[in-house]
Amino acid sequence: MARVAALLSGRGEQQSTHPVDEVLPAAKLALYGFQHVLAFYAGAVIVPIIVGGALKLSTEQLVYLINADLFTCGIASIVQAWGIGRIGARLPLIQGVTFTAVSPMIAIGLGAGGGTAALLVVYGAVITAGLATFAFAWLPARVFRTVMRLFPPVVTGTVITVLGIVLIPVGLGDAAGGVGSPDFGDPKNFAYAGGTMLFILLLMRIGRQFLSSIAILLGLVGGTVAAFLFGDAHFGDVGRADWIGITTPFHFGTPKFEWFPILLMLIVMLITMVETTGDTYAVGGIVDKKVDSETVARALRADGAATALGGMLNSFPYVAFAENVGLVRMTKVKSRFVVVAAGAFMIGLGLLPKAAAVVASIPNAVLGGAATVMFAMVALAGIQTLAKVDLKEERNALVVGVSLAFALLPATVPVLFEKHMNADLSSLLNSGVTLGATAAIVLNLAFNGPAEDETPALPDAGQATAEAVPAPTA
Repeated sequence: MARVAALLSGRGEQQSTHPVDEVLPAAKLALYGFQHVLAFYAGAVIVPIIVGGALKLSTEQLVYLINADLFTCGIASIVQAWGIGRIGARLPLIQGVTFTAVSPMIAIGLGAGGGTAALLVVYGAVITAGLATFAFAWLPARVFRTVMRLFPPVVTGTVITVLGIVLIPVGLGDAAGGVGSPDFGDPKNFAYAGGTMLFILLLMRIGRQFLSSIAILLGLVGGTVAAFLFGDAHFGDVGRADWIGITTPFHFGTPKFEWFPILLMLIVMLITMVETTGDTYAVGGIVDKKVDSETVARALRADGAATALGGMLNSFPYVAFAENVGLVRMTKVKSRFVVVAAGAFMIGLGLLPKAAAVVASIPNAVLGGAATVMFAMVALAGIQTLAKVDLKEERNALVVGVSLAFALLPATVPVLFEKHMNADLSSLLNSGVTLGATAAIVLNLAFNGPAEDETPALPDAGQATAEAVPAPTA
């Protein structure tokens, strides 16, 4: 892995000394990469589980969705971190299925009658939205910079903070045993979650740099071992799982393209573009790598390409995963090739259901303990971005405060969306990320107007230069 990564990092060019471009020894690449997979796994599989359950898919079909998701996640993460020409941010960004798309996809699927026939309508919308996102990110640089003026630090910082705050309840729900589980809220679940969290924090506090960098991995392993010893971690599904599971394009049939599902998915992708923009700036700040409009454009091209590929490979829309941004901050491991290694692991898990079943056997409470720490770090990354904003200025303070209030609305007053709103509108707005991000953009425009364009001049999309984006060579 290390030798291949070094070869493809650029022939005939001086090897970058920046930590982001550092090729770590193979053993560390594997270890750190696997830690990213464990941190990412629960979030990766929850979307196909929720969507598949809502559409009444069989267990066999659900397992196929999970394998397809992991397989495509691996490809998407490698493209994002490694980069192909002018596609991919070349930053340590893991790609995963966006939570923003869950409610709209369920609405689309139920409207189409559920089952695999509904998946075909969903995939038609996903493919179209992915291609549209990919095309948008190829706009001439001057046009793209104009769009990016909608996302100054007060907006991106708010969006990142919203992501963390909205995700923390997800981690706490897992810490309680998983929403809907028979033992949800059982004190023993909080004991496993708290023990896992305490072990991670202890390693971060007193451990050496290497131990601190793999604290999440060791916490998950330690928590799972403890649960197994007390009879609360079970590996029976591993024996029942198949060894090989191949993902093939259009497994469920030819996608169907209908205008309303496509419109709904296009709106979802607008929100994911805000998420990816925020995550790109966040991880850039964490690894001390300058992020400009071209970097964001390359990240969004990877999002669009991955989403279109996801629709073809029986998966869903993709976005840069905020969970793993928190992990980069915690571990301080900045190499993008760690994400390449994680992508290779995910492809392997997507092909080996039995191996994936081992990871799936980690108890929800253990995952929740680790996830809560990481989600809190995501919120902190947003707060650090906001620290660069003059919050003594009342207009900026209002943008941040009111946006956070909107983000908490779906979780605080769910009845508004469930009983007092049109189903189509509810599927679009019933998301803290959607409401918080939209409020941040609209309020900033109302109070501050578009930001000043401080980005250095970049070549148009059709005029790539080696100075703008050095393309890897074989």
